[in-house]
Amino acid sequence: MTISEELLPAWTALLHRCDAATDPEPYGRELLRRWSEPQRRYHTREHLSAVLRHVDDLAGHAADPDAVRLAAWFHDAVYRPDRSENEERSAALAVRALTAASLPAARVAEVERLVLLTVTHDPAPGDRDGEVLCDADLAVLGGTPEAYAAYAAAVREEYGFVPEPDFRAGRAAVLRGLLALPALYRTPAARERFTDAAHGNLAAELRRLEG
Repeated sequence: MTISEELLPAWTALLHRCDAATDPEPYGRELLRRWSEPQRRYHTREHLSAVLRHVDDLAGHAADPDAVRLAAWFHDAVYRPDRSENEERSAALAVRALTAASLPAARVAEVERLVLLTVTHDPAPGDRDGEVLCDADLAVLGGTPEAYAAYAAAVREEYGFVPEPDFRAGRAAVLRGLLALPALYRTPAARERFTDAAHGNLAAELRRLEG
Protein backbone atom coordinates (compact mmCIF):
# COMPACT_ATOMS: atom_id res chain seq x y z
CA MET A 1 0.00 0.00 0.00
CA THR A 2 1.34 3.43 -0.94
CA ILE A 3 1.34 6.34 1.49
CA SER A 4 -1.46 8.01 -0.48
CA GLU A 5 -3.53 4.83 -0.32
CA GLU A 6 -2.98 4.80 3.43
CA LEU A 7 -3.60 8.49 4.02
CA LEU A 8 -6.68 9.14 1.89
CA PRO A 9 -8.96 6.76 3.84
CA ALA A 10 -7.65 8.24 7.09
CA TRP A 11 -8.55 11.76 5.88
CA THR A 12 -11.99 10.63 4.74
CA ALA A 13 -12.71 8.89 8.05
CA LEU A 14 -11.51 11.93 9.98
CA LEU A 15 -13.81 14.31 8.10
CA HIS A 16 -16.75 11.95 8.51
CA ARG A 17 -16.09 11.81 12.26
CA CYS A 18 -16.11 15.60 12.26
CA ASP A 19 -19.51 15.62 10.48
CA ALA A 20 -18.34 17.17 7.24
CA ALA A 21 -21.24 18.11 5.00
CA THR A 22 -19.35 17.43 1.76
CA ASP A 23 -17.58 14.42 0.27
CA PRO A 24 -14.08 14.59 1.86
CA GLU A 25 -12.26 12.53 -0.76
CA PRO A 26 -11.76 15.19 -3.49
CA TYR A 27 -10.23 17.64 -1.02
CA GLY A 28 -8.13 14.87 0.48
CA ARG A 29 -6.67 14.26 -2.96
CA GLU A 30 -5.97 17.98 -3.29
CA LEU A 31 -4.15 17.99 0.03
CA LEU A 32 -2.05 14.99 -1.00
CA ARG A 33 -1.23 16.77 -4.25
CA ARG A 34 0.02 19.72 -2.24
CA TRP A 35 2.12 17.46 -0.02
CA SER A 36 3.69 15.97 -3.19
CA GLU A 37 4.89 19.23 -4.78
CA PRO A 38 8.34 19.06 -6.38
CA GLN A 39 10.01 21.66 -4.14
CA ARG A 40 9.53 19.39 -1.12
CA ARG A 41 12.26 17.08 0.13
CA TYR A 42 11.45 16.79 3.82
CA HIS A 43 7.96 18.35 4.04
CA THR A 44 6.43 15.50 2.06
CA ARG A 45 3.65 12.94 2.40
CA GLU A 46 6.11 10.86 4.42
CA HIS A 47 6.41 13.71 6.94
CA LEU A 48 2.62 14.07 7.07
CA SER A 49 2.24 10.34 7.66
CA ALA A 50 4.86 10.40 10.43
CA VAL A 51 3.23 13.36 12.19
CA LEU A 52 -0.17 11.67 12.06
CA ARG A 53 1.30 8.49 13.54
CA HIS A 54 2.83 10.45 16.38
CA VAL A 55 -0.45 12.28 16.96
CA ASP A 56 -2.16 8.90 17.26
CA ASP A 57 0.49 7.77 19.76
CA LEU A 58 -0.01 10.92 21.86
CA ALA A 59 -3.78 11.29 21.35
CA GLY A 60 -4.59 10.36 24.93
CA HIS A 61 -2.99 13.63 26.05
CA ALA A 62 -5.07 15.83 23.72
CA ALA A 63 -8.31 17.61 24.59
CA ASP A 64 -9.56 17.29 20.99
CA PRO A 65 -7.48 14.67 19.16
CA ASP A 66 -9.36 15.10 15.88
CA ALA A 67 -8.68 18.85 15.86
CA VAL A 68 -5.00 17.97 16.25
CA ARG A 69 -5.24 15.49 13.37
CA LEU A 70 -6.88 18.14 11.18
CA ALA A 71 -4.11 20.59 12.08
CA ALA A 72 -1.50 17.96 11.19
CA TRP A 73 -3.03 17.60 7.72
CA PHE A 74 -2.85 21.34 7.14
CA HIS A 75 0.25 22.40 9.07
CA ASP A 76 2.57 22.37 6.04
CA ALA A 77 -0.06 22.13 3.31
CA VAL A 78 1.33 25.38 1.91
CA TYR A 79 5.09 25.09 1.71
CA ARG A 80 7.47 27.27 -0.27
CA PRO A 81 11.02 27.30 1.11
CA ASP A 82 11.59 30.76 -0.35
CA ARG A 83 8.71 32.30 1.62
CA SER A 84 8.28 33.03 5.31
CA GLU A 85 4.49 32.99 5.66
CA ASN A 86 3.86 29.29 5.03
CA GLU A 87 2.18 28.64 8.36
CA GLU A 88 -0.11 31.62 7.98
CA ARG A 89 -1.11 30.57 4.49
CA SER A 90 -1.60 26.96 5.64
CA ALA A 91 -3.85 28.16 8.47
CA ALA A 92 -5.89 30.27 6.06
CA LEU A 93 -6.24 27.26 3.75
CA ALA A 94 -7.51 25.17 6.68
CA VAL A 95 -10.12 27.79 7.54
CA ARG A 96 -11.38 27.96 3.95
CA ALA A 97 -11.48 24.19 3.46
CA LEU A 98 -13.01 23.24 6.79
CA THR A 99 -15.56 26.05 6.68
CA ALA A 100 -16.59 24.88 3.21
CA ALA A 101 -17.02 21.39 4.68
CA SER A 102 -19.38 22.91 7.30
CA LEU A 103 -17.31 21.95 10.33
CA PRO A 104 -18.27 23.86 13.50
CA ALA A 105 -16.69 27.28 13.74
CA ALA A 106 -15.11 26.52 17.11
CA ARG A 107 -13.26 23.49 15.77
CA VAL A 108 -12.16 25.41 12.66
CA ALA A 109 -10.78 28.15 14.89
CA GLU A 110 -8.93 25.57 16.98
CA VAL A 111 -7.35 24.04 13.88
CA GLU A 112 -6.30 27.50 12.69
CA ARG A 113 -4.75 28.24 16.09
CA LEU A 114 -2.87 24.95 16.12
CA VAL A 115 -1.44 25.40 12.63
CA LEU A 116 -0.20 28.87 13.57
CA LEU A 117 1.39 27.42 16.70
CA THR A 118 3.87 25.55 14.50
CA VAL A 119 5.58 28.87 13.83
CA THR A 120 7.11 28.75 17.31
CA HIS A 121 6.47 25.20 18.60
CA ASP A 122 6.02 26.82 22.01
CA PRO A 123 2.54 26.00 23.35
CA ALA A 124 1.35 27.65 26.52
CA PRO A 125 1.29 25.55 29.70
CA GLY A 126 -1.85 23.44 29.72
CA ASP A 127 -2.41 23.70 25.96
CA ARG A 128 -2.81 19.96 25.54
CA ASP A 129 -3.74 20.05 21.84
CA GLY A 130 -0.83 22.34 21.08
CA GLU A 131 1.52 20.11 23.04
CA VAL A 132 0.50 17.04 21.04
CA LEU A 133 0.81 18.75 17.65
CA CYS A 134 4.16 20.33 18.41
CA ASP A 135 5.60 17.15 19.89
CA ALA A 136 4.42 15.15 16.86
CA ASP A 137 5.95 17.67 14.47
CA LEU A 138 9.28 17.74 16.34
CA ALA A 139 9.52 13.99 16.92
CA VAL A 140 11.90 13.72 13.96
CA LEU A 141 14.52 15.53 16.03
CA GLY A 142 14.62 12.61 18.45
CA GLY A 143 15.31 9.90 15.90
CA THR A 144 18.45 7.84 15.48
CA PRO A 145 21.55 9.73 14.32
CA GLU A 146 21.10 8.17 10.87
CA ALA A 147 17.46 9.22 10.62
CA TYR A 148 18.31 12.70 11.85
CA ALA A 149 21.09 13.00 9.27
CA ALA A 150 18.63 12.08 6.52
CA TYR A 151 16.19 14.70 7.82
CA ALA A 152 18.88 17.39 7.95
CA ALA A 153 20.06 16.53 4.43
CA ALA A 154 16.49 16.77 3.11
CA VAL A 155 16.06 20.19 4.72
CA ARG A 156 19.28 21.34 3.06
CA GLU A 157 17.95 20.14 -0.30
CA GLU A 158 14.78 22.18 0.17
CA TYR A 159 16.97 25.22 0.68
CA GLY A 160 19.33 24.38 -2.17
CA PHE A 161 18.88 27.89 -3.58
CA VAL A 162 20.48 29.41 -0.45
CA PRO A 163 24.29 29.84 -0.51
CA GLU A 164 26.11 27.63 1.97
CA PRO A 165 27.30 30.39 4.36
CA ASP A 166 23.81 31.88 4.55
CA PHE A 167 22.22 28.48 5.06
CA ARG A 168 24.63 27.61 7.86
CA ALA A 169 23.89 30.87 9.66
CA GLY A 170 20.13 30.56 9.27
CA ARG A 171 20.00 26.89 10.18
CA ALA A 172 22.20 27.44 13.22
CA ALA A 173 19.81 30.15 14.41
CA VAL A 174 16.89 27.72 14.08
CA LEU A 175 18.74 25.05 16.05
CA ARG A 176 19.71 27.47 18.80
CA GLY A 177 16.07 28.55 19.03
CA LEU A 178 14.94 24.95 19.45
CA LEU A 179 17.57 24.28 22.09
CA ALA A 180 16.48 27.44 23.93
CA LEU A 181 12.84 26.38 24.24
CA PRO A 182 11.73 25.94 27.87
CA ALA A 183 11.12 22.30 26.97
CA LEU A 184 11.55 20.73 23.56
CA TYR A 185 8.74 18.25 24.24
CA ARG A 186 5.73 18.88 26.45
CA THR A 187 3.79 15.61 26.60
CA PRO A 188 5.17 13.11 29.12
CA ALA A 189 5.46 10.31 26.54
CA ALA A 190 7.35 12.39 23.97
CA ARG A 191 9.54 13.98 26.62
CA GLU A 192 10.65 10.58 27.85
CA ARG A 193 11.08 9.08 24.40
CA PHE A 194 12.73 11.86 22.42
CA THR A 195 14.37 14.50 24.61
CA ASP A 196 17.85 13.06 25.10
CA ALA A 197 18.27 11.99 21.49
CA ALA A 198 16.92 15.28 20.17
CA HIS A 199 19.27 17.39 22.25
CA GLY A 200 22.18 15.22 21.13
CA ASN A 201 21.19 15.46 17.46
CA LEU A 202 20.61 19.21 17.55
CA ALA A 203 23.88 19.89 19.37
CA ALA A 204 25.84 17.70 16.95
CA GLU A 205 24.37 19.45 13.90
CA LEU A 206 25.04 22.85 15.46
CA ARG A 207 28.68 21.90 16.02
CA ARG A 208 28.98 20.84 12.36
CA LEU A 209 27.42 24.09 11.13
CA GLU A 210 29.64 26.26 13.32
CA GLY A 211 32.81 24.20 12.88
